[in-house]
Amino acid sequence: MSINEKLLRTRFVVDPGNPHITVNTSTCEGCVDEPCLVVCPVQCYQKEKNKLIFSWENCVECGSCRIVCPEGAITWNYPRGGYGVCFRFG
Repeated sequence: MSINEKLLRTRFVVDPGNPHITVNTSTCEGCVDEPCLVVCPVQCYQKEKNKLIFSWENCVECGSCRIVCPEGAITWNYPRGGYGVCFRFG
């Protein structure tokens, strides 16, 4: 099964106005390699006119971006109970 097929089995319950992950985009301006653009499986990170755009609503809570960020610009917390990702196995 491909990663895209697995992601299609994932359900998101977005907590409007309460992002579980925040990115200090001003800190990102000094980043040369920009590993978050590559490592995010659902492409929450995009580059638009040399500015980083982050969409937390689609995050699958893998934590990869936080691990690879060389600038420490990413703050990640678990979503409130009942919100976030619900993985379906099988």
